[in-house]
Amino acid sequence: MTMLVDDTEVAGATWVDVCDVDDLMPECGVRALVGADHVAVFRTHDGEVHALSDVDPFSGASILSRGIVGTRDHTPVVASPMFKQAFDLRTGTCLDVPSVTVTVFDARVVDGRVRIAQR
Repeated sequence: MTMLVDDTEVAGATWVDVCDVDDLMPECGVRALVGADHVAVFRTHDGEVHALSDVDPFSGASILSRGIVGTRDHTPVVASPMFKQAFDLRTGTCLDVPSVTVTVFDARVVDGRVRIAQR
């Protein structure tokens, strides 16, 4: 599912309103179009919201939002549905090949709404 969203100016940065935080099922991802970027947005079991590029660097496909969310050694991760590499939701680093990363987007919840910083 791809969500189209409106821009909102917040604290000098352009933040894009994505969805209501309650629309994000824990441990599942959604894809949002933030400017020209496909962004995978996740809410973990502890309520934290994370956003990173939806593009899997190993396959080039926009699929990370469909990955399996969990933890590895207490690190919140999403595993690519294509080749199963795990990406740290906080840093974008691939835990299997640390030299590979995906872009992390700043995410915040304001008045119950998820907002992602546009690049």
